[in-house]
Order: sequence, then C-alpha cells, then structure tokens
Amino acid sequence: MVRPGDSGSIPGAAIASSRLDDLLIEAVFSVGAHLGAVYVLDPGDELLSMEASVGVPATTARVWARLRTSDSAPVALAVRERRLVWLGDRVALARAFPAAALALPYHFGLAAVPLCADGTAWGSLILGWPTGGESELPLRLRDVLDDVGARMGHLLQQAHARGQPIVPHPLPRVLNPVRAHPPGPYAGLTAISCLSSLPEGYCHLDAHGQVTLVTAAAAELLACRPSEMIGRRFCKALPWLDDPVHEEGYRSAILSHRPTAFTARRPDGRLLSFLCYPSLPGVTLRVTPADEPGPAVEDTGGRTGAAGLHDLLHLATALARATTAQDVVDLVADRVLPACEAQAMAILTWDSGRMRVVAALGYDAEALESFNGRPIGAEHEHHDGDEPAPAFYGSADELHAAHPGVEPTGGMNAWTTLPLVALGRSIGTCLLAWDRPHEFGAEERAMLSALGGLVTQAFERAWLYDHKHQLAQSLQSSLLPKNLPEFPGLEVAARYVPLTPGMDIGGDFYDLIRLDDSTAAAVIGDVQGHDMTAAALMGQARTAIRAHAAAGASPGEVLARTNRLLTAQTPERFTSCLYVAFDLRRRVALLASAGHLPPVLGLPGGPAEIIDPSSGLLLGIDPDAEYVTTTVNVPPGATLALYTDGLVEVPGGDLNDGIAALAARFAPTPCHSLDELADELIAASGEEDRRTDDSALLLLRSSAPPDALRSGV
Repeated sequence: MVRPGDSGSIPGAAIASSRLDDLLIEAVFSVGAHLGAVYVLDPGDELLSMEASVGVPATTARVWARLRTSDSAPVALAVRERRLVWLGDRVALARAFPAAALALPYHFGLAAVPLCADGTAWGSLILGWPTGGESELPLRLRDVLDDVGARMGHLLQQAHARGQPIVPHPLPRVLNPVRAHPPGPYAGLTAISCLSSLPEGYCHLDAHGQVTLVTAAAAELLACRPSEMIGRRFCKALPWLDDPVHEEGYRSAILSHRPTAFTARRPDGRLLSFLCYPSLPGVTLRVTPADEPGPAVEDTGGRTGAAGLHDLLHLATALARATTAQDVVDLVADRVLPACEAQAMAILTWDSGRMRVVAALGYDAEALESFNGRPIGAEHEHHDGDEPAPAFYGSADELHAAHPGVEPTGGMNAWTTLPLVALGRSIGTCLLAWDRPHEFGAEERAMLSALGGLVTQAFERAWLYDHKHQLAQSLQSSLLPKNLPEFPGLEVAARYVPLTPGMDIGGDFYDLIRLDDSTAAAVIGDVQGHDMTAAALMGQARTAIRAHAAAGASPGEVLARTNRLLTAQTPERFTSCLYVAFDLRRRVALLASAGHLPPVLGLPGGPAEIIDPSSGLLLGIDPDAEYVTTTVNVPPGATLALYTDGLVEVPGGDLNDGIAALAARFAPTPCHSLDELADELIAASGEEDRRTDDSALLLLRSSAPPDALRSGV
C-alpha cells in the first residue's frame, strides 16, 4: 500500500487539483453548505482518499482521510451504488450508519454525491448543512449536486485519460475559501478595528485550530500577547485550554454549524466564558469574564494529546468491527497514520526470526526491501513474563543511543513502535515514522500507548481468527475430493461454495467412489453446523461411507452402517445424506436417502423429473434406523443432479418451491458441458443475495453406449 508521491510535482495534475478545489468551494457556497470534502477513488477501486476539504476541522479531516469502498459510510455507499445519499439529521445518520454516527455525534445534515463520468465513478463529494431534519433533499439542491458531481467526475476522468491523475496527499488539504477569494486589501484591518471597539474579546480560529485574529481585549483576558498567538494552534498558545472538553466545543460548533459554549479557568484561577460561533472556515470565539472566580487549577497533564478522545473513540469503534488481520492493517493505514500526523507506517510480523512487511504506507520500495528479511533486533525482542511496551525515538541520535546497530530507513527522523502480541508472545510491530525530529510529550506518549493497545487487541483477535480458519479450511479442503475419478462413459462436474467465502467451514460434502469398472457411487450430504466439529463429522461420514461402499454393501446398508457409527460417536449432531450407486452397464441408479433433498433427473428432449426416493431419518438420530434402496432408470444422455439446500433455499420461501424452480430451469442438452451447467446453477442460486447456506452440487451424465462399457473402453 505504498502511495505515489505528491501530485503537485506534475503540472497537469496540479492544474486539475486546483480546478477541483474551485469546484469544491463553488459547491459549498452554491448549496449553502457549511462544510464539504472531495474524495478521489484509487485505481484499484478499493480506497477513497480525501483530496481537500472546506470547513472541516483538520483533526476530523485526518480521521476520515481514507475510506474503503466496502466501509459502512455515506461516501463509500455513494460510490458503490452510484447514487446520491441524503441524511437529513444525525438520527438518519445513526439509523443508516451507526458507527459513523458514534464517531460524529453532531447536528448536521449530510449529502454524499458520486463523481461519475460515462457511468464510471471516480470519487465522491460530501457536503454538510445545519440540520433541519428534512427527509428529502430539495429538488433545486439535488440538481445542483448532480451537476457539480458530473463536472467533478469529468475533470477526474480527463486527468486520468491524460496520464496525470490527481493523487491525494498523505494528509488531506484544508482549503480556506477566504484566502482563495480575498474580499479586499483592507478587510482584515477593518475587521480588527470593528471588533476591537467592542468590550468583549474576540478570536478567530481557522480549520486547523490556528489563531488568525485576536483583539486586544481577548489578549488581555487570555493573559497572552497577540504575537504569541497568531499563527499558532489555540490550545498550544494557551496550554491551559488544551483539554478534550474545550476542543469538543470548538469541533461541535464547526461540524454542527451551531453556537456552542464552555468555561475554563486560567492558571491564576480566573474563570472565563467562551462562546463559539461557526464561520467558514473555522470559528469565532467570544471571550468574556465568567461570574464565579475560583482557585487556580493545577495542570495534571491528563490530556489526550494529538488525536484526542474523539479520534480514539472513532478508531476503537472501527477496530471493533475488524475481523481479519488484513482488516486491522487497512484500519491502521487509513485511520492511525492521519490521526498521528505521521508520514509513514509499516506493519511488520515475525517469520522464522526475521521481519516480514505485511503492509506499508509512505515508505519507498527501497526502504521496504531493507525491512524484509532483516533479523529481529533487540528493539523488538519480547521475553516471557515481560509486558511489551511502545518505544519512542524522537531523533536519529535517540535511535542510535538505544540501538547502535540500527540505521534509519526511508529518510525518516523519528519513530515509535507499537508491539503486536498474540497469546502472550510477540508476533510483530506497528511502526510509525515522522520525516522530522519529533518530541514525544507525556500526553502524546499516553495517547500512542492507548492507541497501540487498541491495535494490539484487534490484531490478536484477528490473528487468532485467521489461524483458526486457516486450520479449519485446510481440514475441510482435505476432506473434499481434489479430483474426481474418471469413468468411461460418465461425465462428472462438482461445485462447492461456502455461505461466506473464507469464513464458514464444515457442513456440505460430496464424493465419487469407484466400485468397479462400470459402477460409480455418488454421495452428497449436509452436516449440521459450520465449525470444527462439523468438519470432523464430515470426515467421519465420508470415510465410513467409502469403507462400507467398498465392502459391497447396498445403498441402504451403506447408510444404515454409517448411521450407527455417527450415532455412537457424535449423538448431538445430525447429517443428511444421499447415496447413489450408478450402474452404467444396466443404465440404472440405486438410491438411498437419509433425510436429504431429492435429486433431479434431466431427460434428453423432455422436462426434468424430481426423483423422490423413500427417505429415512437423518444420520445420527436412531442407531436402529433403516434405509430403503430405490431403483431409477437412467436413459442414455440423462443427467442426474445431486445438491444441498443452499442451492434451492430462498429466505422466507418454501423449500419445495425452490426444488421445483431448480427442476424448471434444469434443462441439460448434449452440447451443454456439465461444467458450464454447474456454473450456471451456482450463479443462479446466488442472485440478489439469496444464498442462505453452503451450496454443494454434483452432476453426473451417462454418455457412452452400452457396448463401449462391455468392451472395457
């Protein structure tokens, strides 16, 4: 996941990026929005990166800088479905996207617009309004958004066609429309003069939280000279205001476009009142003395620092949904790096005592190559009984002092390593890097340590999940036949599709057994459950059926003997099974069923028939159950379909109707290969997310004339 360089290095891309900025500012003002952002879709159609924003706090922009197209977010949905997504208020947001609503608990309406050209999506535009709770977006605004979405999409398409696509910066740019369109050379002086004539104090902060204007009255109340505030972040110029509560008041004013208020004490104990009035961009603060003076408040240093509680909450919510190790890797790249304002990251895992790069961002290929295969050094070693802890190196000198043999890589000059642990042992590290020396204060160390704990917990859960399912999938793969035996005069095709690819295991199985030169035994079954026990039971059933079939038992006897074994070994799990002995010389099929779905027989030149043999109990219920053998004629060219319920079951539908529908569309012809037919049947079962269970399918067709079988061909 190494990203390309700065798009500004390509003149054509820089021009296109500037034009995109103009369209974004135009869109915000033309529809009366108070915030907006534009995302660009990567060439792989999997990642949306924020190119620029207006009216969005820089800290919030960083948190939402990268989104997967598969994410549950309005921006991603607009791209996936190529449609405008409108959410009138935070209630609508919570209903449709609960995780996003938890991370953005503010009052505003939201519209996400796909940026399309010729039916292809190239990105997305998102705009926010002061909430009015409208269930529908006014037609006039919808027309404006459709127009600007098409113009942006055309711009991105043309840039791509010229070979100079817009490539977003590692951190999104926050635009200042006032600077882009200055109202006049004396506007700033006039504003200061007007505000300074008022008794209250006033400050203006831009989207980065930096002070752009401060009146003399405000400077006096804040006990700080204007020269010490202008150009600096408000909370850095006044450390006693560096508090999550105060930051949230500022952030809420911008995102909800509603005035907010909070009080704070100066170090000398004087209480001040702050009113936050949102503007575009940023916020204007009105500072006045509060009613009640109080004692000085001791600075305990218990603040959250760089990302803040808001960002940690957002990340924790996202990590809670991570299922696989790749999910965690993507979240670290998309959310952690922007929140920490770092320039590079790498996820490293250990393999036979050496490093392996799982994912990286911001490092070039040469730097990554230096990581791959490097022996695990002392800086990453973890001994039993030791609690692994993050490490911080603010400069190359600090790194050398701690680990003399380690050389900086990729032009970085500050680092932190967040250990990844599973089952009490080190399995890797998350490396964050800055391109300049970086001072890690106590607050930022605490925040990064907390962040490392969240990543470690998610990675451990995902690592165990991946290993469990790799083992289970390996077991299931070994139980299903890799290659079906070939029989003269018999065509065979088989398919198996799990309910959730790569997730569920166990359940459905099939097999084809050679009994003699002219007889094949086909088996299909469905074990209750989707876990390791189901996979083990599946293996027992398949092995038992093979053993009894090879001993010459009839179909009914094969099921009866297998049933006694499964009842004794796994009495609380049941298995449906259909066993078919296909006699190619006599052109008959001998069937026995243990509660399995009836096979379908496709006849040449005629409608398919549903064969309903006398069915016995599921395997594993009654050790004394008996199973009847039914004989069915199979004319030359006829095709027999054996299947499991995932192929025919529809949510809320009747199973018999599903079987009838399968028979209605089952029309094999001599020129229709069984592989093509199998693919068509599996594809039809997956339409509109209809599949509710695993699907197994086994097709058999007798094609050779009887004399070929007698001659042993």
